[in-house]
Amino acid sequence: MGWNSWNTFRTDINEQMLRDMVDTYVSSGMRDAGYTYFVLDDGWMAMERDNNGSLVPDPKKFPSGMKAFADYVHSKGLKFGIYNCAGTKTCGGYPGTHGYEYQDARLYASWGVDYLKYDWCHADSINARDAYLTMSRAISAAGRPMVFSLCEWGSHAPWLWAKNVGQLWRTTTDIHAGFDKDLNHGSWSSFSVMHIIDLQNNIRQYAGPGHWNDPDMLEVGNGMSYDEDKAHFSMWCMLAAPLIAGNDLRKMSPQTISILTNKEAIAIDQDSLGVEGFRYYAFDGLEIWVKPLKDNSLAVCFLNRSSHQQNIYWDWKAHDIVDTLSKTDIDFNKTNYTLRDVWAKKNIGTTAKVFKQPIGSHQVIMLKLNKTN
Repeated sequence: MGWNSWNTFRTDINEQMLRDMVDTYVSSGMRDAGYTYFVLDDGWMAMERDNNGSLVPDPKKFPSGMKAFADYVHSKGLKFGIYNCAGTKTCGGYPGTHGYEYQDARLYASWGVDYLKYDWCHADSINARDAYLTMSRAISAAGRPMVFSLCEWGSHAPWLWAKNVGQLWRTTTDIHAGFDKDLNHGSWSSFSVMHIIDLQNNIRQYAGPGHWNDPDMLEVGNGMSYDEDKAHFSMWCMLAAPLIAGNDLRKMSPQTISILTNKEAIAIDQDSLGVEGFRYYAFDGLEIWVKPLKDNSLAVCFLNRSSHQQNIYWDWKAHDIVDTLSKTDIDFNKTNYTLRDVWAKKNIGTTAKVFKQPIGSHQVIMLKLNKTN
C-alpha cells in the first residue's frame, strides 16, 4: 500500500511539492489506514550520469538531494520508493539502469530506499527474465531490504517466473482514469479499469503472500465518478492487488478520502490468506466476484458493468461456493453467514434469505460474509 507520483504528475515533480504531499499523506489519514510507501516515479534524475557513472538527482527539482528527501519521508513514519528502468533509458528519456544494476542498487541503499519500481522502456534487445533477476540480485547485494516492483507490463508473463525475483509484477500495460474505455495514444493504448480486470481472472493462482499480481496503480480521485471510483477500489481489493494511490493528495475530496481509507475494504484486500478473488458469475453486465478470506469468511462483490440499473436477486442456497485454489467449499444450506455491507458499513441480513437489491450503472455492492455461531 502506498502512493506514486506518476498517474497525476508524470515527470513534473519537485522536492517542495512532494514534501507537501508527504505531509498530506499523514494528515489525510492515509498512513493510519495502512498506506506505507511514498514512491517517486520517473523524472527525479538529471539527464546524464556523473563522471563516476552514478545517477544524480535533478538539482533543480531536488536541491536538498535525495538522501535528505528520503530522510524526510522516513521522519513521517513512511517508507521511501524510487523508480528506474531495465532499459538504457527510462520511459521519460532519463538514464536507465541497464549495465549499472549493482552501482544503482548501492546508491539507492545509501539513500535509504525501501522500494524500487523497475520499468521496461528502451529494452528491446534485453531478456526480461535475466534483466529483472540481475536487478534483484543487485538489490540483495546492496544489503538494504527493498520491495522490488517489476513493471514490464505483463509482456513476458512474469507471473510464471517472478515469484522469487520480486514481490509484485505488473500484469498489463498502464492504467488510465477510464471505467470501461481504453485511451489510444497512437502506437499503444492505456487500459480502462474494466479491461484490466478482465485480464486478471486466469492468473490468480500465481499470486499469494509476498508475491502479487499488480494490475497497476489506483486512479481513484482522478476524474471518474464516485460510483466508478468505488467500483475500481472494490475490485482491486477483491483482486488482493497492491493499493498504490496515484492522485493529488492535496486536493482530495471527502468522497475520495472515504474510498481510499475505507478500512473494511482495505482489510479484504490485505487479508492474510492472500487469495486473489475470481469471477463467479456474469450475465448481461452484472458480475459476482468472490474472494475467500481467512477463518472461512468470504468477500462477495456484485459489479454492474452495464449502462443501466439492474436488480440483484441472489439465492445463496442455490449456489455453492467452491474454489479449489483456496480449498473453499461452502454450502449455504448447511452454513449461515451474516452479510456486512462494506460501503454502507452495516449488517444487512444473512444468507438464509434471498439477497434482493437494485444496483445502479457502474456501481458495486461489496459484502463481507461471516459465519454465524
